[in-house]
Amino acid sequence: MRTTTLLDYQQRLLRVLLYIQENLDRDPSLEELAEVAHFSPYHFHRIFRGMVGESVRAHIRRLRLERAAGRLTTGDDPVIRIALDAGYESHAAFTRAFGAMTGLSPSTYRKRRRPPVAAAPGLRCTEDGVITFESLETGGSTMDVTIKTVPERRVAFVRHIGPYNECGSAWSGLCTHLGAEGRLGPGAEYIGLSHDDPDATPPDKLRYDACVTIGEDYEPTGEIGVQAVGGGVYAVTTHHGPYDKLYETYAELCGQWIPTHERTIRAEPSLEIYLNDPESTPPEELLTDIHLPIEGDA
Repeated sequence: MRTTTLLDYQQRLLRVLLYIQENLDRDPSLEELAEVAHFSPYHFHRIFRGMVGESVRAHIRRLRLERAAGRLTTGDDPVIRIALDAGYESHAAFTRAFGAMTGLSPSTYRKRRRPPVAAAPGLRCTEDGVITFESLETGGSTMDVTIKTVPERRVAFVRHIGPYNECGSAWSGLCTHLGAEGRLGPGAEYIGLSHDDPDATPPDKLRYDACVTIGEDYEPTGEIGVQAVGGGVYAVTTHHGPYDKLYETYAELCGQWIPTHERTIRAEPSLEIYLNDPESTPPEELLTDIHLPIEGDA
C-alpha cells in the first residue's frame, strides 16, 4: 500500500473509531460506519479487521465491557443493571464475557478494585457483626483539589494502541509534524487522554491519545486527527512526580476525595495536562494537572 493511500486509510478509520466511541450505546450498522469512513460497505468490515485487529462487533463489545468495568469501581449500580446497559440480556451472559476479559467475576472485580471494607476509614463493625459508617472529623484525603469549569479544546492528536508507557512514538510523530508547521508555540497545551483501564483491558488494546491544542485553521492529515476534548466541570489536582506514579494520585482523587466531597464522576476520559518537558525535567520534578470530569456545578 502506498504511503499516501495508507495515510488516507488511517485518517478514515480514525473517524470511525471516534464515531463508535461517541455512540457506544447504539449499534451502528455496517453501512452507517462505512459511510463515516467513505468506504464501500461490502469491503468495510475487511478493512476494519485488517487495520484494527478485531471485528467491528468485537471492538464495540470490548469497549462496552471496559466501560462496565469502570462503573463497577466508581458506582454502586447493581451488576444486572450494568450488564443490561452493556448489551447483555442476563447476569450469567455478562459474567461469562466479563470473566473472559478480566479473569474475574464482576462482583469479585468490584471487591478487589475497592478498598477492603474492614480497612476503609470511618467503617465500624458492631458486636453483632453489622458494618456501619461513622463520620470522621479527621482523615480522608488532604489533597489540594479545585473545582473548575473547563472550556472545550480543539486538539490535533495521534492515537496510540498498546501499553501506556510505550506512547512515546505517538508524541514524537505528533510534535515533529506540528513543530515543522510552527504550531508548538508557548500557548500550546500538551494533553493526554487515557481511555482504558489497564486492569481491565489487554495491554495491546489500550487506547491513548497524545494531544496538542491547535487553531481552527489546522486540518487533519494521515494518522493525525482532530477532535474536541474537555468541556464542563472538572475536579483538578496536580500530580508531582513521574508519570508511572499517576495511578497513585488518581486513586486518592477518585477513591478518597470524590466520596468525601459528594461528587459523581462523569463517564468521560480524564485530561492529563503536562506542565513541563519530560525530556529536560527530572522525573521527580514532573508536574501534571489531572482534570477529572464530574457532575454538578463549579
